[in-house]
Amino acid sequence: MIKLIPTAKLQIGMYIHDLNCGWIEHNFLRSRFLVDNEKTLQKIVATGTREIYIDTSKGVDVDKAPAQEESSRTDNTPIKETAPSAPTPVVLGKERQRARKLHAEANRIVSGMLHDVRLGKQIEIEQIEPVVERIVDSIFRQQDALLPLAQLKNHDEYTFQHSVSVCALMTSFARTLDMPREVIHEIAVGALLHDVGKATIPDNILNKPGKLTDAEFAEMKSHVVQSKIILAATPGISPIALDVAAQHHERYDGSGYPNRLKGDEISRYGQMSAIVDVYDAITSNRCYHKGMPPTEAMRKILEWSKFHFNPELAQVFIRALGIYPTGSLVRLESGRLAIVEEQHPDKLMQPTVKIVFHTRGYYLPPETLDLRRSQDRITGYENFETWKIDPAKWVEG
Repeated sequence: MIKLIPTAKLQIGMYIHDLNCGWIEHNFLRSRFLVDNEKTLQKIVATGTREIYIDTSKGVDVDKAPAQEESSRTDNTPIKETAPSAPTPVVLGKERQRARKLHAEANRIVSGMLHDVRLGKQIEIEQIEPVVERIVDSIFRQQDALLPLAQLKNHDEYTFQHSVSVCALMTSFARTLDMPREVIHEIAVGALLHDVGKATIPDNILNKPGKLTDAEFAEMKSHVVQSKIILAATPGISPIALDVAAQHHERYDGSGYPNRLKGDEISRYGQMSAIVDVYDAITSNRCYHKGMPPTEAMRKILEWSKFHFNPELAQVFIRALGIYPTGSLVRLESGRLAIVEEQHPDKLMQPTVKIVFHTRGYYLPPETLDLRRSQDRITGYENFETWKIDPAKWVEG
C-alpha cells in the first residue's frame, strides 16, 4: 500500500516509494529504496521535502500517520479554471513556422553565450535582447506555437535548451498574471540567463550519468551563486532579471538554496522561476532522469505547492499552460490518442487536439478536433514512449 506521510514521521525500516521532490533537489541514485540507517534518514530530511510516499508492503508502516492513497493523485485534483485576460489571437499555423526558427535561433544564441562565459568573456546583453523580445512577441501572438517546442530536448544540449524553455514558460506565466510588458521582458531576460552559472561547472559533473558525490552535488548547487555573480557584473541587467536567476532554487517554506529564503523574502519573480525551473526539469529526459508527462508534472507542482511553492502562483502557472499542456499526449473516451494543439483558457478540459493513434495499436489519419464542439472528451494523459510515438514528428510538424 502506498501512503503519503509527513517526512517527520519517516523511520528506519520504511521503504521509499517516491521522494516527492524534483530530481535536482536530491542526491540519491534511485527514488525507491529502503531507509536502512540514520544517515540515509537524515539525508532525506535534508532535502526539505515535507511529505514523502512510502510502500508499506516493502517496509515498515507508520501508525496513525496522515496518509492518502497514491491513487488520489488523479485528474480529480481540483484546479481552478479562472480564465486569464483575453489574448490577441493569431492563427496557430501561421505562428508555428516562425516559432520553430525562433526556437532554433534562441538555442544557438544561448549555447554560444555559455561557451563565451566558459572562456571568461562577459555577457553582452545587446546580443540577448533581440531574441528575448522575439520570444515575448511569439508568446503574446500565440503561445501554443512555441511552448510545445520546450518539451523537445536532447541529453547533450540540455543546459541551454532548458534555458530557452524556461524563458518561454516564464513569459507565458507572467503574461497570465497580466504583468506589464516591460516587466515581462525583464523576467524573460532573467529566465534565459538563469542557469548561466552552470558554465562554471565541469562537464563531468554537469553531465554525470550516475550518482553525484556529496562534493559534486555541492558544486552543482553552486551554479546559482555563480549565476548571480556573473549577472551582477553584467552591464544592463535589471534587478528583476537578477531575482529570477538568483532565486530559482529558493523554496517558499525556506528549504531551498543558496540563502534559505522563506515566503515573501523571495521576490515574486523568484517564486515564479522556482515553479517553472522545476516543471521543465521534471518533464525533461536526462541520462540520469526520465521525464514525466506534463500533466503528471502539473499534479506534482500542485502537490508541492503545499510547502515549496507559492500556492496561488502554482494555480496561475497551471492556468497558463493548461491542465493538459500543449504538446501533451492524451487519451480520448473513444479510445483514440491525440496531441494537445491549442488551449482554450475558458475551457481548460477541452483543448483543441490532433488525433494520431488508436489504443488498439495503429495510426489514424491526422484529424484536428476542437473538444469544445465534440462529444468526445479527454479521460487522461498518456506517455509517448508507452505507445512508441515520436513527439517531435507531431510537435514540430
